[in-house]
Amino acid sequence: MWGGRCNVTHAAFEVPELSTNYPRGQRELVGPFYHYGPLQTLEFFERRGVQLKTEEDGRIFPVSDQSQTIIDCLVSAASGPFTEVLKGHSVQQFQWNEKEELWRVQTKEVAFSSRYVLVATGSNPKIWDLLSQMNLKLVDPVPSLFTFRIKDALLEGLAGISQEVSLSVVLRQRTAVEIPNRFPKVLEASGPLLITHKGVSGPAVLRLSAWGALPLYLLNYQFQFEVNWLPQLGRDDLQNEIEKRKSEQPKKQLHGTPLSGLTKRLWQRLCKEAGIVPEHRWVDLNGKQVDRLIEQLQTTTFQVNGKNTFKEEFVTAGGVDLKEIDFKRFESKKWPGLYFAGEVLNIDAITGGFNFQNAWTGAYLAALSIAEKSNVDA
Repeated sequence: MWGGRCNVTHAAFEVPELSTNYPRGQRELVGPFYHYGPLQTLEFFERRGVQLKTEEDGRIFPVSDQSQTIIDCLVSAASGPFTEVLKGHSVQQFQWNEKEELWRVQTKEVAFSSRYVLVATGSNPKIWDLLSQMNLKLVDPVPSLFTFRIKDALLEGLAGISQEVSLSVVLRQRTAVEIPNRFPKVLEASGPLLITHKGVSGPAVLRLSAWGALPLYLLNYQFQFEVNWLPQLGRDDLQNEIEKRKSEQPKKQLHGTPLSGLTKRLWQRLCKEAGIVPEHRWVDLNGKQVDRLIEQLQTTTFQVNGKNTFKEEFVTAGGVDLKEIDFKRFESKKWPGLYFAGEVLNIDAITGGFNFQNAWTGAYLAALSIAEKSNVDA
């Protein structure tokens, strides 16, 4: 959250739609979202004086565009005569004291006793180790929300160009790694793709990385994927558009007259990859060249050789196994009084405010349960 704008949630107010943005946790979050979803998140912040705005793509930010606004709001909400916020208290151990029927939490500075503990530590390996020692099942964490590292002549000099595309990765090809059948044969995603100095990024790539987090990890991020640069047009549509150009603009050079929806620099590079030189006019195109151009527009293939971190956002697939959790309360089934919220669980989402929404939902239902058990107002 620190240092950015803080995408607090997403304007996906219908639960079935909202839940589809979670590669892990989709089914488990349906019920909780009916109790506490994006609308309740908006109400929480607005009641505390935080003005929010919804951007065209549905992402919701504070009007200030400062994450500090959200941090200050949360710290203020947690402050009161019966609460104390401690900083710099690194947790070393916590365990259930059967005799006292209390949780014992040991930090570097002091020890605490409590009837209830809420674990909201995100992707913290040390905490996961402690939970594993308590006989809680964990799913090994792997990165999610990452960008693709590519070195390809087609992309050189095109950094900064964004294009609405569709992407696909065929997972079960002839490779040294066998992908288990529980994963789909093909990964697909669509949306804006951003060309960078190191490869490609953007919402389409991030969606693909989230849904493919586990199989792409098994492939050690060495795989091929295809880009359709004009997904709104089928092959027949492209054929008709090219024939129309040949008829209406026969003497114009292809490199200077891109098809609708493509930037000139990207179009020129795609023409070059299809073997069409700058001097080519529309009227000069023969059948084979048309086929090559359409193939290039619909199925450009890239080799990925590693991943890059998406800005400062670190999201993992993995954590406490969801079968361990009662999702009415986000409470451990094995350890009553032990609650979880956020990415410490094996829940993650695509980019857009969905990971925060999971955290808000889990924290609310856990707090509500603790309040009810403690006989205090929620």
